[in-house]
Amino acid sequence: MLTNLDLIREFIKLSIQRKEVLLANQILKAETVYSSNNLAAKAEGTIVTTKFDDASTSFLIKANSTHWELINQVLAEYNFILTGNIDHRGFYQYQYCQAPEGYQMHCSKAVVLWRSWWKHRKYVLGRGIPLELLIRIRHAKRHTWYPIKDLIISDGVLYIKTLGSEIAVHSDDLITWLSKVEDPSQTQA
Repeated sequence: MLTNLDLIREFIKLSIQRKEVLLANQILKAETVYSSNNLAAKAEGTIVTTKFDDASTSFLIKANSTHWELINQVLAEYNFILTGNIDHRGFYQYQYCQAPEGYQMHCSKAVVLWRSWWKHRKYVLGRGIPLELLIRIRHAKRHTWYPIKDLIISDGVLYIKTLGSEIAVHSDDLITWLSKVEDPSQTQA
């Protein structure tokens, strides 16, 4: 029997390929209805939906779903990120965004970025432009990845300094960021 994570991964993969789905376990059920793939939780109803008739694949994720973190994790694995705010029905929209080569995409609460920063800060301090962690910031109606120069946390607010600006986010806010993928050949030396 498929675990919840395996079922979500298969649902996302088939939906990206625009294939029909029919999957289920004791908690989740994925099926194609008309021209949409839907993932439902028995206790919550529909938690993910995507339409085949859209020009590009996008996913709508129920914001208060108990499965949101797993879905968010799988979508980040396929380079789908949160775009915009919650709609009138309580769903977040996720769209495809290619991560730069050598980086892994994350869409998480800001506190997760802080934890990662704490691990990477020793590589960043005293160097030129740090490239271990990047954050996605909207400037002039387009999103760009910026290197993170410094992070400071105070009273539950995370202050993120980049090359061109500083942003403040609450530790529970969702943000999109990248971490450099470690090269296994360098860690063996």
